[in-house]
Amino acid sequence: MSLTRRTLIGGLAALPLIKASRAQSAPPLTITSRILDVKGKAAKVFGIIGPNGKPGLDMILGQQFQFNLKNDASEETAIHWHGLTPPTAQDGVPMLSGPVLKAGETRLYDFENTKPGTHWMHSHLGLQEQRMLAAPLIVHELQKQLFDEQEHVVMLHDFAFRDPQEILAELRKGMEDMPGMVMTSDVTYDALLANDRTLDDPEILRSEIGGHLRLRIINASASTNMWIDLGVLDGALIAVDGNTVFPVNGKRFPLAIAQRADIRIALPNNPGAWPILFQSEGTALRSGIIVQAGKAEIVQISDQGEAGAPLDYSLEARLHSAAQVPKEPVDNAQFVALTGSDKDYIWGFNGKSMMHDILFNMREGERVEITMQNQTTMAHPMHLHGHYFKVVGLGDKTIDGAVRDTILIPAGQRATIQFDAINPGTWAFHCHHLYHMNSGMMAAIGYAGAA
Repeated sequence: MSLTRRTLIGGLAALPLIKASRAQSAPPLTITSRILDVKGKAAKVFGIIGPNGKPGLDMILGQQFQFNLKNDASEETAIHWHGLTPPTAQDGVPMLSGPVLKAGETRLYDFENTKPGTHWMHSHLGLQEQRMLAAPLIVHELQKQLFDEQEHVVMLHDFAFRDPQEILAELRKGMEDMPGMVMTSDVTYDALLANDRTLDDPEILRSEIGGHLRLRIINASASTNMWIDLGVLDGALIAVDGNTVFPVNGKRFPLAIAQRADIRIALPNNPGAWPILFQSEGTALRSGIIVQAGKAEIVQISDQGEAGAPLDYSLEARLHSAAQVPKEPVDNAQFVALTGSDKDYIWGFNGKSMMHDILFNMREGERVEITMQNQTTMAHPMHLHGHYFKVVGLGDKTIDGAVRDTILIPAGQRATIQFDAINPGTWAFHCHHLYHMNSGMMAAIGYAGAA
């Protein structure tokens, strides 16, 4: 068929109709407010409800990411699809990728998703993440299951009855600077939640005797790194940040803010009730779920445990990506110092407090390497939008590490990552500790020549 000017103009004219049709047929994803009971006290928080009436989304790889995001909350927001790599205009970061979503507004998000795994969605506006404006985003692969297993998503939050603005104001008053002292936590919380519940009334996950579980655990906390404690159960870590790794067996695994961990567990061949706990780094607070198989007594557990040790590189050094990443020469090497302190609560990069400022530029097709040196007394979970990176160095050691989108840099430590510049745009690069991010540890990485 020949293409004439008339047919071309006709095709262009039809584009708005096609977009309107997609918007009308796209399923809803609704931002809402809800009431939780936390330790016998009512708390108003946010939520994101999928087309099936449950929190978040459950998708199949190959399914177009096509949803009408509706803001039924009373304030404006912006939602980031953490773990997906959309076009930059749909990434959900104000000032970098389009306007905020106003109260009552509906907007179509429509892009091809190529990333299976355990992901999540959350607000990228102000301090709304602390108010639990987040939900799971699970993308299943189209392949035969090798294991007859029960899947369960566990979403973790740190919770405070105080207004997040009040918390930030207190932090900005500063603390006494203690040279050489490593800080593990700078916010005091009232509770930790696992799927919206405390250990006073934990979620009971009922399973078969001798059954197999796959837990998809998401640390959606605002500022709390955690330890996953399987207790007497044995587990195998099989994926991090939605990316498959060679299995690492154990009972205890670190999980930094914004990271995800998929853990496979084979239950004993006898009835039982087994707690799986999530212990905060540096404090006694913990949350958890109970796995019950058969008729077994459930014993109540305190939400106070031994303070979790600081997260370190002991697991990260053992992780190896199951997917091979071709080795390429580095075209663009960058050194980034993570700087700031609790004394004045000003954080940033290379001694400069930022907010959407361009840290550096790259060109499409380059292999980019970033070495991050933490010069502060707190750990920083560093997240890069729009790309996945491979961990290639921890301290002075070169490793063949995991593929991630978020890596924790402990106080005084260094890590090196590499990624390919294949998604043009201007992308957020920031610490995922909510109060650090909103106090200057938020920058952007741009593509040379990108709009």
